[in-house]
Amino acid sequence: MTLDDFLQHVKARRPLDTPEIYRLMNEVNDEARRITCQMNYTYHTQEELRVLFSQLTGHPVDDTFRVFPPFYTDFGKNIRVGRNVFVNAGCHFQDHGGITLGDGCLVGHNVVFATLNHDFRPEHRAAMFPAPIVVEKNVWIGSNATILQGVTIGEGAIVAAGAVVTKDVPPRTVVAGVPAKVVRSVD
Repeated sequence: MTLDDFLQHVKARRPLDTPEIYRLMNEVNDEARRITCQMNYTYHTQEELRVLFSQLTGHPVDDTFRVFPPFYTDFGKNIRVGRNVFVNAGCHFQDHGGITLGDGCLVGHNVVFATLNHDFRPEHRAAMFPAPIVVEKNVWIGSNATILQGVTIGEGAIVAAGAVVTKDVPPRTVVAGVPAKVVRSVD
């Protein structure tokens, strides 16, 4: 299986449950760990971090992108970031299913993006099911929030610190709590 085959497989939201898929995931994970170790354990300028992040994702990032290490991912090749995106320290991107951060997004400390879920049946628990996370333009995600698979956060929304987002967030709203619920509008 090639990386392109894998990305098409997860785009179709098909289960990750074969030796061939696990082998590719392990290979990509090895590269992701190598690059994130470089990012996290030696000082780098933002320009150098952008080069490393581009290597990690396999796509160039805009000169306005900023990331504060440490940064963690177990895949890396299914992350897309727009212009003027800021990712603060300690974030975890489980991006197998795809993570997209639109222009102007701000991601607080220790935010977790989780694009995989396991099978509920104990005898099939190792099977994983991918679904993308899409964060539209100008979203602010507060520290220690968790965003779960298949969620879209609408343009201009705010996710409060510590929230666990399990469902789509309407544009220009503030969500808070566990699970996150709309608490007000952004007006």
